[in-house]
Amino acid sequence: MYTPLVSSATVNERLGRTVWVKAENQQMTGSFKIRGAYSALVMMGSGQRSRGVICASSGNHALAIAQAAHMFEVPAIVVVPEDIPAVKRQTIEALGARIITYDRRTGRRDALVHTFAHRHGMTIVPSADDPWVIAGAGTVAWEMIQEVPDLAAILVPVGGGGLAAGSALAATGHTQLRVFGVEPAVADDTRRSFRVGERISIPSPVTIADGLGHAQPAALPFDINRRLLADVVTVSEEAISEAMAYLWRHYRLAAEPSGAVALAGLLHACDRLPDGPVGVVLSGGNVDWSVYRQLLDTAMPRMENHAPAVLH
Repeated sequence: MYTPLVSSATVNERLGRTVWVKAENQQMTGSFKIRGAYSALVMMGSGQRSRGVICASSGNHALAIAQAAHMFEVPAIVVVPEDIPAVKRQTIEALGARIITYDRRTGRRDALVHTFAHRHGMTIVPSADDPWVIAGAGTVAWEMIQEVPDLAAILVPVGGGGLAAGSALAATGHTQLRVFGVEPAVADDTRRSFRVGERISIPSPVTIADGLGHAQPAALPFDINRRLLADVVTVSEEAISEAMAYLWRHYRLAAEPSGAVALAGLLHACDRLPDGPVGVVLSGGNVDWSVYRQLLDTAMPRMENHAPAVLH
């Protein structure tokens, strides 16, 4: 499940520092989520695991649970939005997991999860609010640190907060290293919570980064993040699509909007980071071709005609 670190001489020269992109879009399920899902299933007893697992997800965690369950040959149910990207639905179905859909506007997904978990005796595996999921997600940053020990900062996208929490824990003991969370400005529940020191809720957000559209950070990750993150940066929807174009043009990496958010944060807040090499987590690449093409068609001309707007 190891993924490569890639760099671009053009980007390094433009930003005046070395940037390393962790290509989790090349993970077996197309995102970092398999790390946490596999970790959670490994730590279950065989009897518990054999009864199956269930989760709620906007897509990538569902893919990861379906993959991990397939690897362990156990049943899986995934509760996903009705508008889940087709590429994710098709892969989940191919892995043999049962799909239950819900309407994003009703917010009933957790009730559905608990109902089916009780009915079938399955174990709920949260997308972020679980110590083993967090530990698995943290291996992303651990690998980065092993390969580039002198990293000054790591930027990670923030949804539920599990990847950020795992990354912050992995960085513990590396006194020169700071971990920054990045989230869409229209889905800034973690930034607002980070500023006041406690979890707060926001209205259900709508963002092109559908995997980061949380209304409240998960409890356990936030308890870690409020203590260990250096800061939480927010980026515009335009900046996210430009970062997708940047990743394709300069790294030849295809990112879903959620996966490009950390690079958008680097372009937006480069001058706020400590001096030295920077690691950026490209957290996933599961995006429908039509959506990807539309976003790049609008963002690429902006990127090619001038420096990204977020750098101004």
